[in-house]
Amino acid sequence: MNVRKIIYPGTFDPITRGHEDLVRRAARIFDQVVVAVADSANKAPCFSLAERVDMARAALADVPGVQVVGFSGLLIQFMAEQQTNLLLRGLRAVSDFEYEFQLAGMNRSQNPEIETVFLTPSEQYMFISASIVREIARLKGDVRQFVNPVVAERLAARFNA
Repeated sequence: MNVRKIIYPGTFDPITRGHEDLVRRAARIFDQVVVAVADSANKAPCFSLAERVDMARAALADVPGVQVVGFSGLLIQFMAEQQTNLLLRGLRAVSDFEYEFQLAGMNRSQNPEIETVFLTPSEQYMFISASIVREIARLKGDVRQFVNPVVAERLAARFNA
Protein backbone atom coordinates (compact mmCIF):
# COMPACT_ATOMS: atom_id res chain seq x y z
CA MET A 1 0.00 0.00 0.00
CA ASN A 2 1.35 3.41 -0.97
CA VAL A 3 0.64 5.86 1.85
CA ARG A 4 0.38 9.47 0.77
CA LYS A 5 2.14 11.50 3.44
CA ILE A 6 2.63 15.26 3.29
CA ILE A 7 4.68 17.60 5.45
CA TYR A 8 3.25 20.97 6.49
CA PRO A 9 6.21 22.95 7.87
CA GLY A 10 6.11 26.24 9.69
CA THR A 11 7.03 28.11 12.82
CA PHE A 12 3.41 28.06 14.03
CA ASP A 13 4.07 30.84 16.55
CA PRO A 14 1.23 30.26 17.36
CA ILE A 15 -0.88 27.90 15.28
CA THR A 16 -3.94 29.78 14.01
CA ARG A 17 -7.37 28.83 12.72
CA GLY A 18 -5.95 29.38 9.22
CA HIS A 19 -3.23 26.77 9.84
CA GLU A 20 -5.83 24.42 11.32
CA ASP A 21 -8.05 24.88 8.27
CA LEU A 22 -5.24 23.86 5.91
CA VAL A 23 -4.36 20.81 8.02
CA ARG A 24 -7.98 19.67 8.26
CA ARG A 25 -8.45 20.01 4.50
CA ALA A 26 -5.14 18.30 3.74
CA ALA A 27 -6.14 15.42 6.03
CA ARG A 28 -9.08 14.76 3.70
CA ILE A 29 -6.72 14.51 0.72
CA PHE A 30 -3.68 12.74 2.17
CA ASP A 31 -3.40 9.65 4.37
CA GLN A 32 -0.99 11.34 6.77
CA VAL A 33 -0.25 15.00 7.47
CA VAL A 34 2.86 15.77 9.47
CA VAL A 35 2.75 19.25 10.96
CA ALA A 36 6.46 20.03 11.19
CA VAL A 37 7.03 22.75 13.77
CA ALA A 38 10.36 24.39 12.96
CA ASP A 39 12.72 25.38 15.74
CA SER A 40 13.36 28.69 13.92
CA ALA A 41 15.57 30.15 16.63
CA ASN A 42 16.72 32.82 14.14
CA LYS A 43 13.13 34.16 14.07
CA ALA A 44 13.14 34.55 17.89
CA PRO A 45 9.69 32.98 18.33
CA CYS A 46 7.41 34.10 21.13
CA PHE A 47 6.90 30.50 22.28
CA SER A 48 9.47 27.74 22.71
CA LEU A 49 9.50 24.82 20.29
CA ALA A 50 7.96 22.56 22.94
CA GLU A 51 5.16 25.09 23.61
CA ARG A 52 4.41 25.47 19.91
CA VAL A 53 4.30 21.68 19.45
CA ASP A 54 1.97 21.34 22.47
CA MET A 55 -0.39 24.04 21.18
CA ALA A 56 -0.49 22.49 17.69
CA ARG A 57 -1.17 19.05 19.15
CA ALA A 58 -4.03 20.44 21.25
CA ALA A 59 -5.53 22.32 18.30
CA LEU A 60 -5.35 19.30 15.99
CA ALA A 61 -6.02 16.45 18.44
CA ASP A 62 -9.36 15.63 16.81
CA VAL A 63 -8.00 15.30 13.26
CA PRO A 64 -7.29 11.69 12.21
CA GLY A 65 -4.04 11.06 10.39
CA VAL A 66 -2.29 14.16 11.75
CA GLN A 67 0.99 14.06 13.61
CA VAL A 68 2.73 17.11 15.08
CA VAL A 69 6.52 16.96 15.28
CA GLY A 70 9.15 19.54 16.18
CA PHE A 71 12.29 19.70 14.07
CA SER A 72 15.42 21.73 13.53
CA GLY A 73 17.77 21.81 10.59
CA LEU A 74 17.02 21.63 6.91
CA LEU A 75 13.48 20.84 5.87
CA ILE A 76 14.65 18.55 3.07
CA GLN A 77 16.57 16.45 5.63
CA PHE A 78 13.46 16.22 7.80
CA MET A 79 11.44 15.18 4.75
CA ALA A 80 13.96 12.43 4.00
CA GLU A 81 13.66 11.20 7.59
CA GLN A 82 9.88 11.19 7.22
CA GLN A 83 10.21 9.32 3.91
CA THR A 84 8.06 11.66 1.85
CA ASN A 85 8.62 14.10 -0.97
CA LEU A 86 5.33 16.00 -0.58
CA LEU A 87 5.28 19.45 0.95
CA LEU A 88 2.20 21.49 1.86
CA ARG A 89 2.27 25.28 1.82
CA GLY A 90 -0.51 27.78 2.31
CA LEU A 91 -1.20 30.82 0.18
CA ARG A 92 -3.29 33.56 1.79
CA ALA A 93 -2.77 36.29 -0.79
CA VAL A 94 -0.98 37.00 -4.03
CA SER A 95 1.83 38.53 -1.97
CA ASP A 96 2.56 35.07 -0.49
CA PHE A 97 2.98 33.53 -3.91
CA GLU A 98 6.36 35.00 -4.86
CA TYR A 99 8.03 33.92 -1.61
CA GLU A 100 6.43 30.45 -1.70
CA PHE A 101 7.37 30.05 -5.37
CA GLN A 102 11.01 30.81 -4.49
CA LEU A 103 10.93 28.32 -1.60
CA ALA A 104 9.44 25.62 -3.81
CA GLY A 105 12.17 26.16 -6.39
CA MET A 106 14.91 26.13 -3.77
CA ASN A 107 13.58 22.93 -2.20
CA ARG A 108 13.36 21.29 -5.62
CA SER A 109 16.93 22.36 -6.41
CA GLN A 110 18.05 20.58 -3.23
CA ASN A 111 15.97 17.51 -4.04
CA PRO A 112 14.29 17.25 -7.47
CA GLU A 113 11.81 14.71 -6.07
CA ILE A 114 10.13 17.28 -3.79
CA GLU A 115 6.68 18.36 -4.90
CA THR A 116 5.00 21.35 -3.28
CA VAL A 117 1.23 21.39 -2.97
CA PHE A 118 -0.37 24.79 -2.39
CA LEU A 119 -3.71 25.24 -0.63
CA THR A 120 -5.53 28.43 0.12
CA PRO A 121 -7.34 28.77 3.44
CA SER A 122 -11.09 29.09 3.59
CA GLU A 123 -12.30 32.64 3.02
CA GLN A 124 -12.89 33.42 6.69
CA TYR A 125 -9.25 32.60 7.50
CA MET A 126 -7.47 34.33 4.60
CA PHE A 127 -6.48 37.40 6.61
CA ILE A 128 -5.19 35.61 9.71
CA SER A 129 -1.46 35.53 10.34
CA ALA A 130 0.38 34.41 13.46
CA SER A 131 2.25 37.71 13.67
CA ILE A 132 -0.99 39.72 13.64
CA VAL A 133 -2.52 37.39 16.24
CA ARG A 134 0.54 37.86 18.48
CA GLU A 135 0.31 41.63 18.13
CA ILE A 136 -3.39 41.68 19.04
CA ALA A 137 -2.69 39.47 22.07
CA ARG A 138 0.28 41.64 23.09
CA LEU A 139 -2.02 44.67 23.07
CA LYS A 140 -4.55 42.75 25.22
CA GLY A 141 -7.02 42.26 22.39
CA ASP A 142 -9.37 39.32 21.95
CA VAL A 143 -7.88 36.62 19.70
CA ARG A 144 -10.39 33.85 20.45
CA GLN A 145 -11.89 33.90 16.95
CA PHE A 146 -8.46 33.45 15.35
CA VAL A 147 -7.03 30.57 17.43
CA ASN A 148 -8.00 27.44 19.32
CA PRO A 149 -9.07 28.09 22.96
CA VAL A 150 -5.87 26.45 24.27
CA VAL A 151 -3.80 28.83 22.14
CA ALA A 152 -5.86 31.84 23.26
CA GLU A 153 -5.19 30.89 26.90
CA ARG A 154 -1.45 30.53 26.26
CA LEU A 155 -1.33 33.90 24.49
CA ALA A 156 -3.20 35.59 27.34
CA ALA A 157 -0.86 34.03 29.89
CA ARG A 158 2.20 35.07 27.89
CA PHE A 159 1.22 38.69 27.46
CA ASN A 160 -0.56 39.27 30.78
CA ALA A 161 2.35 38.01 32.84
